Amino acid sequence: MNSVIEARALSRQFQQVQAVNGVDLSVRAGTVLGLIGPNGAGKTTLLRSLLGLARCEGELAVLGLDPRRHQARLMERVCFIADTAVLPRWMTVNQLLQYVAGVHPRFDLEQAERFLADTDVGPRRKVRELSKGMTVQLHLAVVMAIDARLLVLDEPTLGLDILYRKRFYEQLLNDYFDEERTIIISTHQVEEVQQILTDVMFMNRGRVLMSKAMGDLERDFSELHVVGDAAERALAIPHIGERTILGGKAIIYEGVERSLLEPLGELRTPSVSDLFVAKVGGEENHD
Repeated sequence: MNSVIEARALSRQFQQVQAVNGVDLSVRAGTVLGLIGPNGAGKTTLLRSLLGLARCEGELAVLGLDPRRHQARLMERVCFIADTAVLPRWMTVNQLLQYVAGVHPRFDLEQAERFLADTDVGPRRKVRELSKGMTVQLHLAVVMAIDARLLVLDEPTLGLDILYRKRFYEQLLNDYFDEERTIIISTHQVEEVQQILTDVMFMNRGRVLMSKAMGDLERDFSELHVVGDAAERALAIPHIGERTILGGKAIIYEGVERSLLEPLGELRTPSVSDLFVAKVGGEENHD
């Protein structure tokens, strides 16, 4: 199946708050999608809607199923890690793996044990004795041992130190991802996932601000580093964001010919985080 997610006019309202507002989303197999947005942007509500964990309005198909009607069937083929991973704390690691093997038809116990062999998560340790980093490693090992087509990660490394975060994403790519599996990552640590993304989507106030393939960012956006008198000329060209750098300005443009900007300073492709700040700032300024 080439199309993993197809959503049209997806909406979810809590009392007076429009948490998800008319979101269109199309995700194909083999995509690593970064979902970026500030707190309250609607990211978690959107992800939970895709999994059938939150009710929503609009057209929705995930792996060919409507999560609102076929959640049990869908969850056999989807894995989810939230920022607050909940595992039975009274179990030992080995008991947890045995339990998952008994209840999930697509779980490979030997594979999970191989994943954990290179960690400090011992099989006889109780879950409550594990650090947060070890708990995330355990959760990831369980998930990677399930033959799922879609993996949804909602702030999976929140609160972890940089070593655990780096190890998490390396293991995810090296031991889990292939061209048939699809991953959606919602995170605030944009710089750490930028290099593994194939696509990126910005959300704010329940709406999609931008949805693009990573390869299109260089084509559509430019960041100009300009100093001295040239800064005034550069700022006169319509732009979507700017920030102060040593001796001048870094200015982000959308859809402006590079030949117009090159004589003014140093051109580069903006980082995902800087582009996000520019996009959100532009929306705030237009309200």
